[in-house]
Amino acid sequence: MDIAEVLTLADELIFAKTGKHLDYVQEAILRGTLQDTTYTQIAQEVYSSPSHVRNVGSQLWKILSKELGKNITKANFRTVLQKGKNYNYQSAIVENIIGESITVNNKLNICREKVRSPKTPQNPEPTAKQPRIDLDDAPEISTFYDRTSELTTLENWISSRTRLITILGLSGIGKTALTLQLIPQIQQEFDCIIWRSLHNAPALQTLQTDIIQSCRGGAPVPALSEEEGATTGGLPLQYLRSHRAPEERATTGGLPLLEYLRSYRCLIILDDVQTIFSSQQLAGNYQPGYENYGAFFKQIAESCHNSCLILISWEKPREIAALENRQKTCQTLQLNGLGESAREIFTEKGLAESEKWSQLIDLYRGNPLWLHTAAAAIQDLFSGNISDFLSYDSLVLGDLEYLLHQHFQRLSDTEKQVMFWLANQNKAVEISKKPALLELSASEFLKAVESLRRRLLIEKVQKGDRTLFAVQGAIAEYVKSHIL
Repeated sequence: MDIAEVLTLADELIFAKTGKHLDYVQEAILRGTLQDTTYTQIAQEVYSSPSHVRNVGSQLWKILSKELGKNITKANFRTVLQKGKNYNYQSAIVENIIGESITVNNKLNICREKVRSPKTPQNPEPTAKQPRIDLDDAPEISTFYDRTSELTTLENWISSRTRLITILGLSGIGKTALTLQLIPQIQQEFDCIIWRSLHNAPALQTLQTDIIQSCRGGAPVPALSEEEGATTGGLPLQYLRSHRAPEERATTGGLPLLEYLRSYRCLIILDDVQTIFSSQQLAGNYQPGYENYGAFFKQIAESCHNSCLILISWEKPREIAALENRQKTCQTLQLNGLGESAREIFTEKGLAESEKWSQLIDLYRGNPLWLHTAAAAIQDLFSGNISDFLSYDSLVLGDLEYLLHQHFQRLSDTEKQVMFWLANQNKAVEISKKPALLELSASEFLKAVESLRRRLLIEKVQKGDRTLFAVQGAIAEYVKSHIL
C-alpha cells in the first residue's frame, strides 16, 4: 500500500467522523509525516505558518486516535504503519490498530465497515476526495471544439502551481467553453472551485465576501491566532478584524480571502473581466472605484499560496504584462481561432461546397461564433450557397456587426484613428514611423497601437526580421463602415 492508499484510508476515517474529506493542509501533513518531514517544512509547502499547520495536525491526530482506538501522534504515525507485514500500510492499519486477523483482500472493506458513520447511511461510500464546486455563474455550453494543445498548456500551468492565469480572446472565440472543459480534468487537484462572472461589475469587497461565503460552504477554515501575524495589504490581521464591520466579520469568518486561499487549494475563475475596465480610454484602465482590482490581481500573483485565479477577458489588465516578465507564477494564454476543426461547424449547418470551407475559416479567423453567424447567413440569405456569399465585393457581416460593436464602443478616439488607418491598408504595415496623415504625436500613436494589441483587435505579423501589423478581414470591414 503506497502513500496514496494511506491518504485514501485516512480520508475515509476523517469523513466518517466529520462528514468532511481531507483538506489540502491535512493531506500535506499526512504525506509529510510519512516522509519524515517537519511541520516547518510542511508549512513552507502549503504556504502557511508553522503554528497553523501544527494546530491542524493536532486536531488530525485526535480524530484518528479516537476513530482507531489508539493514541496516534506525528511521532508514532509512521512507525505504527510500518509494523505491518512487509511494511504494508493497509495491513498495518487493519492488523495492528484494529487487531483482527483477516485476508488481505477483505481488509479495506472491513475497515470501511468499521468507520462508516451510522448517522448518514444514505450517503454513498466515498472513494476519492471530491472538491466543492460552485459554478452558479457559469453559462451552459453545448458544443466544444478541439482545443487539445490549449487544454494541455493550462493543465501544465496549474500542475506547476501557477497562481494567476489570464485567458484572452475576442468575443465568441471560445474562452469560456475552454475553461469549462478544463474543470473536469483538473478538479481533483483542488479543494474548492468557484466560478464568478463580473458582467455586472461587482465591487471587489462584494466579490471577495461572496467567494469566502462559498468557501465556507465546504470544510471550515480554522481561524488564525493573532500572534501568527498574518497580514494583508500591509495591515496586521488584528487591525483588519477590529476595523471590519460586524456583518463583514460574520460573512468572512474574520479572515481575509488570501488566508482562505492559503488554507485550501482553491481555483477561482472570474469571467467577463473586461467589464471593470473603462470605455473610451486605452486598454486596461479601470473604472473609477475599481482600481483595487489591479492590486488584488497583483497580490494573488505575488503572495505565497497554493490556489489559482483564472481571469477570462477581452483585454489584458495592465498589471499582467509586468508580472509575466518577472515571474512564472503569472501566465497568459491568448486564444486564437480554430483550424480545420472549424469545418465541423459547416457540417452541423449542412453547408455544401466543402472545398470553400477553408476560405470561410480564414476570412473569419476560425472564430467559432463568427463562423456560426456567417453559416446562418449563408443558409438564410443564399440558400446554403457559399459561392454566392463569397461573390460580394465586401465581406458580409450580418449579425456579426452587433458582436463587433461591443468591442469598438470601448475604443478611445486615438485608437479609432489608428484602426481606420490600418483597416484601409492593402497589406500588413510597419509602425517604425508614425503615418503623416494621422494627427497624433508619435507617443500617442504607439500607445494606441499597444492598446489595440491588448484588445486583440490588430494582429502582429512577423516577416523575416521585420514586425508588421494588420487588421483581420471581418474587423477591417466593420471599421470601414462604422468608424470616421
